[in-house]
Amino acid sequence: MKENPDIRVTKQRRIILEELVKMHTHPAADELYEKVRKRLPRISLGTVYRNLELLSRLGMVRKVGVSGSQMRFDGDTSPHNHIRCIRCGRVDDLDVDHRMKDCSREIRRKTGYEMIESRVEILGLCPDCRKNERQDSGNRRIAPKIGPRR
Repeated sequence: MKENPDIRVTKQRRIILEELVKMHTHPAADELYEKVRKRLPRISLGTVYRNLELLSRLGMVRKVGVSGSQMRFDGDTSPHNHIRCIRCGRVDDLDVDHRMKDCSREIRRKTGYEMIESRVEILGLCPDCRKNERQDSGNRRIAPKIGPRR
């Protein structure tokens, strides 16, 4: 954990950050809590939430607020985008250049805004859900039509 004069480096904060950085799944606070609890059995879910909020405000972790799902957290604070599975909610890093920096001048010209950061949300089916979908479609049986006779 980088030293920051604004906060005390507590054992709890250090372990929360260590566990988050180890997880590449962009966990929700409750998922991270389960991992942290293995090392700190007496920690509360509220403590994990509060520390994640503080670490996020300080720029030490990223909030990954993908639409339609609960807030997730990322230990990688470098600029990057994410892709989210529409079936299971899994979130992965997406290291694809979307040429948003090239758009900065056009955005400023059209809106007057200066672009500071961009976030692109890509939706899709993760490899596991795609595999399950293929298996499910092979096992489906067409149910007979049931209804009133005419």
